[in-house]
Amino acid sequence: MVALTFDAGANAAGLPSILQTLATTGVRGTFFLTGNWAAGNPAGVAAIVAGGHRVGNHSMTHPGFTGLPDAAIGDQLVRAQQAILAGGGDPRPLFRFPFGERDARTIAAVNAYGYVAVRWSVDTLGWKGSSGGISARIVADRTLAGLQPGEIVLMHIGSNPDDGTTLDADALPGIIDRIRQAGYGFTTLDSLLG
Repeated sequence: MVALTFDAGANAAGLPSILQTLATTGVRGTFFLTGNWAAGNPAGVAAIVAGGHRVGNHSMTHPGFTGLPDAAIGDQLVRAQQAILAGGGDPRPLFRFPFGERDARTIAAVNAYGYVAVRWSVDTLGWKGSSGGISARIVADRTLAGLQPGEIVLMHIGSNPDDGTTLDADALPGIIDRIRQAGYGFTTLDSLLG
């Protein structure tokens, strides 16, 4: 089984395509939302939840956590949770650190708020866009290169700020087809983590 995860912090440019692909293929994903994104895109939160997908907390404003005091970490978690709940989703207990930046102290702080931190096993790098030398083919190839049971794929729903590309959304249909051809199925993080 493979879990597809999507981080949302910048914009929602790729969301309609991603949700359509997931609906068409019968795949459920997990979406890590920043509070700022959820507050600015309540219809997007509702569409994710209506599609049967899982949501998780990705902080309020996407700061690096290792430089934050514990009180600021709590503020980031609580404010994001409130914004996501207001949009109709419940992020608990899933949390993804911005930039994957964490240490023992920040993990303990997140755990104290009832969250379990979830990383990824492969980053598609689709967020770099075509201006960063990435293509939809590279996104798919990176995903398939290390395919293994329990793989957690990191994608992003927003467009690249420089070139406007949505490479993760563009590559998603092919990624799903190729993973299935390799004999794998899909699951949400809840099921994968047990």
